[in-house]
Amino acid sequence: MADNLPTEFDVVVVGTGLPESIIAAACARSGQRVLHVDSRNYYGGNWASFSFSGLLSWIKENQQKTDLSDECEDWRKLILEDEEAIPLSSKDKTIQHVEDFCFGDQDSAEGVEEAGALPKLPVFAAPGAQGVSPASEKENPATEGISLGSEQSPAAEGAEKENPAAESPGEEPQSPEPEQAPGTGAGAAPGSGAAPSAASDESPPEPAETETAPSENAAQEPKKITYSQIVREGRRFNIDLVSKLLYSRGLLIDLLIKSNVSRYAEFKNATRVLAFRQGKVEQVPCSRADVFNSRQLTMVEKRMLMKFLTFCLDYEQHPEEYQDYESSTFAQFLQTRKLTPSLQHFILHSIAMVSETESSTLEGLQATKKFLQCLGRYGNTPFLFPLYGQGEIPQCFCRLCAVFGGIYCLRHAVRCLVLDRASGRCKAIVDHFGQRINANYFIVEDSYLSESTCTNVCYRQISRAVLITDQSVLNTDSEQQVSILAVPPLEGGRAAVCVIELCSSTMTCMKDTYLVHLTCPSTKTAREDLEPVVQKLFNLNTEKETENEELEKKPRVLWAVYFNMRDSSGVEKSSYAGLPSNVYVCSGPDSALGNDCAVKQAETIFREMFPTEEFCPPPPNPEDIIYDEDEIEPEESGLNNSPETKPESSAEESNSGDGAAVTKEE
Repeated sequence: MADNLPTEFDVVVVGTGLPESIIAAACARSGQRVLHVDSRNYYGGNWASFSFSGLLSWIKENQQKTDLSDECEDWRKLILEDEEAIPLSSKDKTIQHVEDFCFGDQDSAEGVEEAGALPKLPVFAAPGAQGVSPASEKENPATEGISLGSEQSPAAEGAEKENPAAESPGEEPQSPEPEQAPGTGAGAAPGSGAAPSAASDESPPEPAETETAPSENAAQEPKKITYSQIVREGRRFNIDLVSKLLYSRGLLIDLLIKSNVSRYAEFKNATRVLAFRQGKVEQVPCSRADVFNSRQLTMVEKRMLMKFLTFCLDYEQHPEEYQDYESSTFAQFLQTRKLTPSLQHFILHSIAMVSETESSTLEGLQATKKFLQCLGRYGNTPFLFPLYGQGEIPQCFCRLCAVFGGIYCLRHAVRCLVLDRASGRCKAIVDHFGQRINANYFIVEDSYLSESTCTNVCYRQISRAVLITDQSVLNTDSEQQVSILAVPPLEGGRAAVCVIELCSSTMTCMKDTYLVHLTCPSTKTAREDLEPVVQKLFNLNTEKETENEELEKKPRVLWAVYFNMRDSSGVEKSSYAGLPSNVYVCSGPDSALGNDCAVKQAETIFREMFPTEEFCPPPPNPEDIIYDEDEIEPEESGLNNSPETKPESSAEESNSGDGAAVTKEE
């Protein structure tokens, strides 16, 4: 099937990460013929999400140092005399120093099988089809999240607590189609009332906000989770390789709404912004209501904080307030504003989230303003998290591309780019079947480029850790919290560590566990960078009971993995050796919290290729589509199998706002 691909396209995209997927969707939407391939057997590249067993396979694959240098190179015979080949890499070298640890009885999991696991099938996606990826095997389709079609207050988003039926053994998913859950929830009409597992955590059904002794005792006695349980419930996990949140007024949210891709996904509010100060984790009041309801701030501090945050919202109108400190750091500027040390800490590390020693006053003010502008659009914090993980977002854009005729092939390696010596432009690719595929433009993800092409490129690294824990870093009456915590550098020369803690209602972990992501720019290996922070926040003791009471109060780590990921963002195209002008390089994930870098890069590349086309315009209303007679006749006779027309008519005609309609094509 995949070896009989058409040989002529307008755009060939290699790699299914977020920037590549956005570009593919934008090109297909503008009427270009798009081929989107990936040598991996899952979507997303380094933006992917995995089930627990899928992640274990990914770890094993990246720990093995296989040498593919003696691979067969028969494809070189296909290069003509007036052509030149630019070989692509057959081994992904973007992941290093992978170390995983089990803090439970690993032997007890021998022979335990993952519940509901399906046999793995070869993935050669047909036009319009979504390939099988570990992150795509969804459960609990009843869970609903925030639909981006309307801006809601938290009170309107529905109840918070997780749907008991979703966890009950008798309530298995009704549909075998892997991506129906996100589309179903997002397609609901705004204000139609959410299911009991809706995204907001400010829910009416929770009667009292007072901290009672029973809830504290319950929080201190988490359920015992064994490694065998984690293996058995492995499909409940959707573990992201890259940890990010979406700013509610960020570029990615705006693009999802504008292009109507938001109908393919659901989102949940990040419910808390936390701070780590003087060895303790505490909640940061960031909205007006939070500030005035806070018990940890005095009345004087509340007034001081509100006055400063109000200034930050329109700081450009008052240059006299900060122009004398433009050459100073933001931390030094805060010291001149008559703020208490605790307020300075909250603003610097939890609101602006900038470096204490490197970020300028203007950078800090801009970051604070961005944070404040995003408050209140969908909830009490500026952040949203996609249900089932960050890996859903690239797949959503791939789906849009497929709807408009894009052809997808996973496990489809590209051996080389073919350069025409006369024109100096790339004219084709040669795939692992030896087939030449011609195109006008080529998009290649950085990890596919060979070492010879990247000789002059200086890469940064990201340190990542993923933990499965048995309780939250800050227990409250509600277990279903999505929290972000910025931990200041524990020693000089280190970067702050961003910690994102996810609960089971985000559909990323099993019940009674939390999934914790730690991220920072690398200075050493990931374990050396992040383990000191893990030790401060969590209990790594493998013994069931310890005499240290303070250690016993901390969440226990059940399983952990550390790895370094290449950060190829910010690399100029001129740094790559010998790339033609019609070959564009997309970077992998960066260390920033948001996704602005990927969206900006995708839009820039698209506008360079097609300057007169609109970038990801909204899809047409089905009622507004006018079909020619020659297009209608084959449709009526049932003989039309053209990838250029079938996906659009089948998906868009069914229901313009229903994500399940697109699932139907699969």
